[in-house]
Amino acid sequence: MKTQYPAVLLTCMQMKTFNVPIIYRSPLISAIKQFRKKQDRMKKDFSPTVLDFGPVRILLARHFGFCYGVENAIEIAFRTVEENEGKRIFLLSEMIHNPQVNNDLLSRGVRFLMDTGGQQLIPWEDLRADDIVIIPAFGTTLEIEARLQAIGITPLQYNTTCPFVERVWNKAEQIGEKQYTVIVHGKPKHEETRATFSHSRSHTPTVVVKDMAETEKLADYIHGRKPAAGFYEEFKGQYSEGFDVERDLERVGVVNQTTMLASETQAIADYVRQAIQEKYQLPDDRIGERFADTRDTLCYATNDNQTAVTGMLDTPADLAIVVGGYNSSNTSHLVELCEEKLPTYFISSEEKLLSRTEVSHWDFHHHRELHTSPYLPENEPATILLTSGASCPDAIVEGVIRKLLSFYGLEHKVEEQAAAFG
Repeated sequence: MKTQYPAVLLTCMQMKTFNVPIIYRSPLISAIKQFRKKQDRMKKDFSPTVLDFGPVRILLARHFGFCYGVENAIEIAFRTVEENEGKRIFLLSEMIHNPQVNNDLLSRGVRFLMDTGGQQLIPWEDLRADDIVIIPAFGTTLEIEARLQAIGITPLQYNTTCPFVERVWNKAEQIGEKQYTVIVHGKPKHEETRATFSHSRSHTPTVVVKDMAETEKLADYIHGRKPAAGFYEEFKGQYSEGFDVERDLERVGVVNQTTMLASETQAIADYVRQAIQEKYQLPDDRIGERFADTRDTLCYATNDNQTAVTGMLDTPADLAIVVGGYNSSNTSHLVELCEEKLPTYFISSEEKLLSRTEVSHWDFHHHRELHTSPYLPENEPATILLTSGASCPDAIVEGVIRKLLSFYGLEHKVEEQAAAFG
């Protein structure tokens, strides 16, 4: 299903350019992206870009890397640092889930108040009214906004929340005003989901489901197949205060953490819709009485990057490499898609490509680093699919390409490819 976005928002995204530090840019990747954009302005072609270097072929996903929300966040954060020399500057938690960007901010004196799980690193009591606190791209909870306000810090003065995250909050508020309960598809401990849950529950009863398995459990309560009391244990910590399982699942709508698999969110929404339809015996033309349409909350970048991976997986290849931060949700979902068809290596940078025979990569399923040897095929040409998450700088992707080429003595070919697309 193709997601429709408001024309004003799309126009803004197409026209806006950001002042992102040049260290994150790549002449090669910029040339390729501009070339593909001119060829395919309507984004109908999701086939990969083929970089043929003879003994190694790299198939680059049609869409990957920094999205609108990430570039917006980086520009605000670095501008804030430059304009406030001598002041204490804090980030609520990681700006985005990319170690290079976060380390660059730390090197400029920025300090994190919390880790990504919400655990306090610096006590609130240590903050002063004249301190600067930057809200990360994931947004934050209303409770944290209130805490900052109480200290005397204007909570949203330095706000990098992604517009698509805010759009989810707005949709939750809109359907909440119409007495729909909000079901959030997201990882309960993720910063964005915690923020969305906070904003949503201020308007309407809200519950979080992390996957289809939990959605199926929730559907049992919609149907009344399980005693209502069991809900409060099965969904402990994932529902709003005062949630009444018998009352609050009669009218619902589904929104998501924007970095989840779009296809999974849609499948969850379809499953809940069917449960509601069966429970109340509603024909299609009356389903809106009890199920809110929220399809326009899916993030364009998440959709594009995932669709691009699906498109490049149609091309025969030996392996896939996915680049990004190991705690990046959207990147892990790209890995999931690749793993369905190919040996896949999730790496944070070119440094993880240890040699032509050995790679150090992240197993996000079990949260551990693995070493695999061999990983590149002996046959030539070796065909490698390559993509990256929405918070991964293009410079790192170019670094991965250069490292791969160095194993074949072809690193000098990078400038030739950039010129060919320029």
